[in-house]
Amino acid sequence: MNKSVLRDQIIARLEAELAQQTAAAHLARDEAISEESRPENQYDTHSLEAGYLAEGQARLAAGIHASIEYYRALAPVDFPSGAPIAIGALVELQFRAQGTWYFLGPRAGGLEISLDGRTVLVLTPQSPLGRELLGRREGDTVHVPGRGGASTHRIATVR
Repeated sequence: MNKSVLRDQIIARLEAELAQQTAAAHLARDEAISEESRPENQYDTHSLEAGYLAEGQARLAAGIHASIEYYRALAPVDFPSGAPIAIGALVELQFRAQGTWYFLGPRAGGLEISLDGRTVLVLTPQSPLGRELLGRREGDTVHVPGRGGASTHRIATVR
C-alpha cells in the first residue's frame, strides 16, 4: 500500500468535509443575521440559537482545516523492520488469521479509507488502540477493546 496515496485520500476526504461544514456554517450565519430571525418578543431566541449553531459549525470547520494542514505536513515515512510504531505508521493487526489495517495519523481518527481493495481505519494517538500501538513493534501483541471485552491481536506488519 502506498502511504502517499493514502495520505492524499485522507486529505481529499477532509477537504470534502470542510466544504460541507463551511457551507453549513455560512447557512447558519445567514440564518442568524436574517431579518426574519429578529426576535418577536423577549422570549424568542431563534436568532441567538442560530448564532450559536453558526459559531459551533465554524469551529468544526476550523478543526477540519487544521487536520488538513497536519496531513499536508505529514511526510510519508517507511518504517524499517523492527522500528517502533509512531505517527505515520500503517499497521496490520492479525486476529484469527484475519488482518485489519490501521493508519496512525495526527488527527481525524475514525475515517475509513479504501486503498488497494482494503479498508484502512485512521487512528490517533489519543484513541485507546492508538495509545496501545505507540512504541510497539512488528510481532508484538496488543489488546483491542471490543463489545465482548478486549481481544489480543498480533502486529503483523508495520509500514
